This record gives sequence, structure tokens and C-alpha cells, in this order.
Amino acid sequence: MPCLNEAETLEACIRKAQTSLEENGIEGEVVIADNGSTDGSQAIAERLGARVVDVAAKGYGAALQGGIEGARGRFVIMGDADDSYDFSNLMPFVEKLREGCDLVMGNRFKGGIAPGAMPPLHKYLGNPVLTGIGRLFFSSPAGDFHCGLRGFSKAAYQRMDLQTTGMEFASEMVVKSTLLKLKIAEVPTTLSPDGRSRPPHLRSWRDGWRHLRFMLVYSPRWLFLYPGALAMLLGLGVGGWLLPGPQTVSGVTFDVHTLLYASGLVFVGFQAVLFAMFTKVFAITEGLIPEDPKLSKAFRYITLETGLLLGGALFLAGLAGTGVAVAHWRGVDFGDLAPANELRVIIPSTLALALGSQVMLASFFFSVLGLKRR
Repeated sequence: MPCLNEAETLEACIRKAQTSLEENGIEGEVVIADNGSTDGSQAIAERLGARVVDVAAKGYGAALQGGIEGARGRFVIMGDADDSYDFSNLMPFVEKLREGCDLVMGNRFKGGIAPGAMPPLHKYLGNPVLTGIGRLFFSSPAGDFHCGLRGFSKAAYQRMDLQTTGMEFASEMVVKSTLLKLKIAEVPTTLSPDGRSRPPHLRSWRDGWRHLRFMLVYSPRWLFLYPGALAMLLGLGVGGWLLPGPQTVSGVTFDVHTLLYASGLVFVGFQAVLFAMFTKVFAITEGLIPEDPKLSKAFRYITLETGLLLGGALFLAGLAGTGVAVAHWRGVDFGDLAPANELRVIIPSTLALALGSQVMLASFFFSVLGLKRR
């Protein structure tokens, strides 16, 4: 149990957990991961026979990491010490773990949420939306992404290699378990009103945004790749449509001005696609996410040399187009040109020069990211 000034509710949580262990004949311990309490929480825990692990690093995730790493059992069940979770009914979690599950998530929506236990904003918007995004982005089976009562094996936790120290810790655990293809199960659990008289540590909008931001960064496909690819396709479609000449739709004429914006859309989309790839490779090399076999296979062919060849070809195409534009200019003794005609050559040429440069620079950067290091 992570603990930061939980003197009002800590005793009830510890007694419920101890009773659950005793009644079910489970050899276990109650670990309190104290994050710097000043209200005597440590003394309450020690008096009741719980083991206190002092965690100096601040943060919900940091406290849990310290407690989990200090736990001596084969299985670990974590839950908040605010008396909102039912520590007297832990056997469903233990049974699933004994069956071989790596992570067992509680589901408050299936087990029952008591009146006043969850703010309407969390119940009808925050949790359903964030859970839906998590299921969409990562194909996670969890139906309550942010339930704080969950169990896991110590071996599975070590495989997860969790990194975040704040509220994102809960999301990272589910995401990493899913990406690692660990066996995830779900059991109904209940949620009761918070037993404390003080406000909770949770801040709805701030912490909700942190969870969403974490999932977006962990899924660069949805944040960068898909929007970037869509932007490129749209820009290329509009650009190809306008290259032969002006186009009129319902009395509105689209010309080189729209072509220029289409070119910009292609460039921005390409940057987003590149950033998705940068993020993916960086996350893999840093151990934040497991290796992707498809990406590893692709990089057998996408090498520095192939990138330089492709980028060089685009750059040369841009130079050729620039040469054509200069020849046209020279044909009128460097005088005035018809802008609409010349921009149909200049805009694609400029785009090819920019994309070619980006491909070559990105190839070098991918090589840097892929360097083996200790």
C-alpha cells in the first residue's frame, strides 16, 4: 500500500488485508510503502505488524516501486490505503495468479461503485474515455484501466521494467503487460467512498492529462504515424490534382496557392511520420517498450545506405526541377515569368529538396539511435 499521511484509514486497510490472509491460509505480509508521512502513519503500521518500507523519492509510482521491490512474496497485490478498496476480499486475485496469470486487474464497474465513491466526472467521462483509448491503442483486455487494486507476480513485474514515478505508473503497468503479451485477467471488485477527511491526492484534470499524455507517447502510431500518413496522402492527392493546372469546383478556382499549402501538408505529415519512427526506435533502445519484430525486420532493409540513396534521389529530382525553372527564367532573359506556370515546377522541386534532405538526415539519426551502447 502506498502511503502518504493516511493515518485516518491505514489501520482499517491493514486489518482487512491481514484478516484476508489469515482466513484464507495465505502466507504473506502487508507492506506499507511510506512516501514521507508526517502524521504517524509509520507508527500505526508497525504497531499492527505491517512492514514499513521508506521510499524517499516522491510520487505515487515511486512509492509503489519501492514497496513492490521490497516485497518478499511470489505474488504482490497493490491497493491504495484510503479504505476505498476491499482488502478483505483478495482471494479472487490470488486464485487467478495461482492459475498462472501475470497481471490481475480489478474492475470496479463490474464489481460495484458505491454512491459517492467516484466523482461523476471520473465515472462517466475520465475512466471510460481513458480505458477506451487504452484498449484501442494497445488492444488491452482491461475494462478498468485505472483500478488501483490489482495483483501480479513478482516475476512479471520484473519483466515489465516500469520506469514512471508518478500517476502514470498504473497506466504503464497495463500497457507494458499488454505489449509484452503477458497473461492478463480481470476480476470484479468494489469501490467505497474514501474514508479520509482530507481531499485526495488525485487531481482530476492534471492526472487525467498525464495518463492520456503517457498513452499517446507510448503509442506513436496514433499520435504521429496515422495523422502524418493521412496528411501526406491528402497533400499528395491535392497536389497531384493541381499540378496540371487550375481546378474549379462549384465556381471556386483552386490554383498554385492551394498547391503550396498541399506541399506544406506533405512536409508536415512526413515530419510526423519520421517522429513516430524516431519515438518507436528510441523507446525500444531505452527499454521502455519491447522490441517490435516487424520493425526489426524492416530495418534489415532500411539502412543508412538505402536512406542516403533514396534521399539523394529526391534531392537530385528537386535540383533537376530547379534547373528547369532556371532555364525557363533564362529563356526570357531573366525577366518576368508567369507565376502560376513556374510555381507548378518550383513548389514540387522545393518539396523534393526538403524531403530529400530530411530523409538523408533522418537516416544518420536512425543510425545513431541504433548504436549499441552499455
